[in-house]
This record gives sequence, C-alpha cells and structure tokens, in this order.
Amino acid sequence: MSGGHRQPHDGSVSVVGAIAPRARKPAISPGGPLGRFVVGVGLRLIRALPASARESLADAVAWLAWSLGIRSAVALDNLRHAFPEKSEAERKAIARGTYRNLARAALESVTSDLLTDAEVAERVVIDDWRGLDAILAAHRPVLVASAHFGSWELFAELMSRRGYPFSAVVRPLTGAFNAWVVRNRKLAGLELILQRGAIGEMLKALKRGRPVVQLVDQVLPATEGVFVPFFGRLASSTPALSMAAIRSKAPVYLVLAAREGATLRMLVEGPIEVPSTGDRRADLLAHTAEITARIEATIRKYPEQWLWLHRRWKVAPPPPKA
Repeated sequence: MSGGHRQPHDGSVSVVGAIAPRARKPAISPGGPLGRFVVGVGLRLIRALPASARESLADAVAWLAWSLGIRSAVALDNLRHAFPEKSEAERKAIARGTYRNLARAALESVTSDLLTDAEVAERVVIDDWRGLDAILAAHRPVLVASAHFGSWELFAELMSRRGYPFSAVVRPLTGAFNAWVVRNRKLAGLELILQRGAIGEMLKALKRGRPVVQLVDQVLPATEGVFVPFFGRLASSTPALSMAAIRSKAPVYLVLAAREGATLRMLVEGPIEVPSTGDRRADLLAHTAEITARIEATIRKYPEQWLWLHRRWKVAPPPPKA
C-alpha cells in the first residue's frame, strides 16, 4: 500500500503466481485527433525554444504541480515511510526536488533527439563501465536493469549515439504526449518489448545480440510480481529481468543516470550474478532483491531523483502461509 501503516516483514522475499496471459496491447494508444493536434502544436513550440528556456519551462511546470498539490500526498507519505529519521521540512524539500526532476525527465523524453553529439559528450560522465562497454562492443547478450531515476530517458539516447541500440521492456502508454515519448524512444534506436509476456521477446533479442534494458522499479499486480524489500517494506516487483538472466545466462548490470548539476553521471554496477543454489525460485527472488537493494542504495544518495509520486507499495503482499 502507498498509504496507511508500514507493512512489517522479516526481511525475506516472497513470490506469488505466474504471469497470466491477457490480450496484448499496442505500445501506444495516442488518443483522439483534437488531443493529438493540441499536444503536437505545443510540443513543436517547446522544441523550438532554446535549451535554457525549455529547462526554465520544465521548472515552472514542476513548481506549479507542487503548488497545486498534484500527488503530493502520495509523495510525502512514501517519503515518511522511507525516511522516518528526516524532518517533515527535509521530506518536503526532497519531494519538491522530485517534481523538478520528473519535469526535466518528461522534457528530455520528447527532446533528447535535439541534443548534438558534442552536447551529449560534454554532459555525460561515466567513471567506470565495469566491463559493460566491452560486452556491448562485442554485441554479446547482456541485460541492463534501470529505474525511474534521474535522467532515465537519456540513457537510451546515449547508448544509441555510441552505436549500441537497445531493446527495452516497456508498459503500453496512452495519450498524445506519450505518443511523442514512444516516437523519441524509437528515434533513439529502441526496440520496444511490451511488458506482458516479455520473457520470450527478451530472449529473442538477446539471441540477436541486442542488449535488453528494463526499468524494474514499478509496482505489479500481486499475481504477476515477486515481493522484495524496498525501503523497509515489501514491494511487488517484476521478475522478468531475473527470469531472463536465469534462462539466458546473460550477465546483468544496473545502470542509473544521476543528475549532478549540468552533468549526467552514469552509475554502472555489475555484473550482478544470479545465485545458483539449485532452487530456481529462491535464486529468482534473491537476484530480484539484490537489484532492488542496489537501486535503493543509489536513491538514498540522490533521494530527490526518484519517482516518489508513484504508488510503489499499493499492492500488499499475500498473508503468510500457516
């Protein structure tokens, strides 16, 4: 749950059910013609602005959303659970920063193609690839976990500019704005794999030498997710990336794009080994929990850069078996 009391647990992980088959949705449902026209005109005007003006506009939108209290109750409740040791003033400052980061990420999702190669090279810092660059250059299978953190949309742009187009596991989106997001993702070389029933397509992409990336920090229905600790509460999480790692034997890395002023620092961790105990269920849970724990550790360093507006804990874990 995103509100209410903290969910107690003993630090263990649990899994329920299997992914139930449903009708496959398209990657984008763009909405009606009026909405597409209005959003199209607005975005073309925004894209025509200088970069500094676009960033100022994003900051203004963030200030307005915070001032109007849009999902602020959700963000502050999440932060109270995650950082009980902080003051309310500190948590509000983190929440305000979250709105600013989200507005900038939304802007980047529809303007990343406007960046020149020189601007990308100037803004992006990678201290240590930890071997991921060699794997990508050799077109060997690799799985990359990421999260709705910092500048997540620019990660695909950076990889494409370096000649490493990714396949990405995504949720179906709706609305005219999101149609532009999907357009920009495809321009960045992303091959989109829909989340439901994704395992088979992930394995096919790996066999073709395409790296596969998935944002693994959003809630799933209880019947589809595994429950692992995240900021002291069990959170329903996708097992798809860990499942693909077990089945393909491809190495797994975690890549997060942190904002540091005008710089984007790509934080690379890995390879994150899948345990091999002979108990596939336990190995799957342990690997998903390890990835989630590493994401949490980075969020703690840059708390204003994660998506606290998301109801990450809204799905409660099943009661323990008697």
